[in-house]
Amino acid sequence: MTSGLDDVIAAETVLSEVDGQGGHLTIRGHALRDLADRRDFASVTHLLFDGFFADLPGEKELAARLGRARVEAFERVQALLPALAKLSVYDGMRAGTALMPDGDALDDALRLIAAPAVLTPALLRLRRGLDAVAPNAEAGHAADMLAMLTGTHDRDLGAVLDTYLVTVCDHGLNASTFAARVVASTQAGLTSAALAGLGALKGPLHGGAPGPVIAMLDAIAEAGEATEWLNRELAEGRRIMGFGHRIYRVRDPRADVLKTVVRRIPDGAAGRRLAFAETVERAALDVLRRAKPGRVLQTNVEFYTALLLEAAGFPEEAFTCVFAAGRMAGWIAHAREQQATGRLIRPQSRYIGPVPDLVA
Repeated sequence: MTSGLDDVIAAETVLSEVDGQGGHLTIRGHALRDLADRRDFASVTHLLFDGFFADLPGEKELAARLGRARVEAFERVQALLPALAKLSVYDGMRAGTALMPDGDALDDALRLIAAPAVLTPALLRLRRGLDAVAPNAEAGHAADMLAMLTGTHDRDLGAVLDTYLVTVCDHGLNASTFAARVVASTQAGLTSAALAGLGALKGPLHGGAPGPVIAMLDAIAEAGEATEWLNRELAEGRRIMGFGHRIYRVRDPRADVLKTVVRRIPDGAAGRRLAFAETVERAALDVLRRAKPGRVLQTNVEFYTALLLEAAGFPEEAFTCVFAAGRMAGWIAHAREQQATGRLIRPQSRYIGPVPDLVA
């Protein structure tokens, strides 16, 4: 039996391919770097949805409808925001997303994409004692998400966040995407499938890891020396956050895209943070190479995700919420692809418990 279903083909998809040996990510026939350089999040959402919704409009109209969906999602949850803000940010965002209609239409899909983008900044503001900022249907998706967080429009940071959402929009049959496809295979609605994805993403072995990267960088800065701190962590059996990946045996291509984007952030503090992080990255790669010579542990997407989201103004507790805001488009596309097969996902298990005496 293959532990963790490694190398088991559970679905055929046109959506994305993860080449772990070569270090390439392909999304709908495009290399990730090309998408990140040339398309915004609404355009990539259109690419993911192509063929899965009969009424899919052109890219420009889809972006406009996504803007209206943010307004609709906000209006649906606005009265409940104070109650949701009493939960953790992720749990509040997930609970608010559950309030979206559980249908299969394009508007249902767009409201689901809108939900984490609207709920995350609203809940963060309420937890700080501030009023929620209503979305602007005319703004770009990422720019509006930032404006709802800060109350101001920042074109440069909006472009940075937009590239992040594109970078994490889909990534093969990962745990949360598989969970979404399993639920979709029952012909449940898109909200049900999305909630399955959100549940899986919360775990620290999947989407919950970017936050600890910041804690690691802060601890190393306080210690004053990276190599000694990293060696001590390994000696005490702890992971070095932001390094290693279940699939990639080379550097995660998303890390390079995000590193390039972080360098564009027009902020002196962000620049100093990046320079320090690059020093830590070099030290970590050297330490890992020496300590674990039989394993390939390269920089993964979490390392530069943490730097980017910190610079954009999101606290560590909300990092996984922002990840979900990007990945939601991929979950929905996978759910629609799975629904189209009409086949229920029903794997077998091997029983290894005690056997009763069935002989009379």
